[in-house]
Amino acid sequence: MRCDAAGAGDECRFSSPALATRDAVSEPLVSQRAMRARIIQAMSLFSRSKPDTKPLDPATPGDATKVKLVREELVLATAPRGAHAEQFRGLRNSLMALNPEGAPRTLVLTSASAREGKTVATLNLALALAELPNTRVLVVDANLHQPAVESYLGLQRKAGLCDLLDGRCAPDQAIRATSVEGVSVLGAGTLPHNPSVVLGSERMKALLATLKRQHSWVLIDTPEASTISDASMLGAMVDGIVLVVRLGETPRHMVEQVHNTLESLGGNVLGTLLTGGHEQAG
Repeated sequence: MRCDAAGAGDECRFSSPALATRDAVSEPLVSQRAMRARIIQAMSLFSRSKPDTKPLDPATPGDATKVKLVREELVLATAPRGAHAEQFRGLRNSLMALNPEGAPRTLVLTSASAREGKTVATLNLALALAELPNTRVLVVDANLHQPAVESYLGLQRKAGLCDLLDGRCAPDQAIRATSVEGVSVLGAGTLPHNPSVVLGSERMKALLATLKRQHSWVLIDTPEASTISDASMLGAMVDGIVLVVRLGETPRHMVEQVHNTLESLGGNVLGTLLTGGHEQAG
């Protein structure tokens, strides 16, 4: 599987309870490529252009149901019989075991740094959950800095989360059913000048409560937690957090620091999803 910028053949594993990364994530043995990525990430914080805050058009009900999922990273749709799809089903089963009563749940997926596969993991997990009978899954793009959920689904960006919170559109103009039965998406919508104000608002808390009543699972894709506070704010509002870690490239101390920060601010880290390993034959 390819998670964001990763190469094909990457493996995903779920470890619970967190933090299993003490043995799985190398601290000093971080590749030069990873170190360069950290430097580029830090520099990008100072060079990011201002978001395009032009209001987006509301979605037409049913428009997304006509768009098939073709991105190869979405293995539950493109290679459902493959080993990587089974790994996401394993993640699903682990989460179900943590929720034996089957109650509706809200989850944040985040990572310590950028480009660790959060969006791909969120979407594949949604597809795996939707395979279960009578399960309705909503994917919320809460990355108001660099939203990507709609792009992976092959959809044009439309009014979404921010527009719904501001009352600029109705729920049926923001929440879009996809071509996969049981999976809907709420895009980021019109990007705000200050995402933290939007995501930390009482309206956001109320919206999450409403969405939880209407769906079996609400999966929230967020920015990296080491440099942007959005994930930690949302983490305190939801039932659990899954921390996505790229094996062999994310420094252990960074993962542990993010894990501790998320929990100290009221989050419940359920486990780590390890990406970036390679399957062994046999």
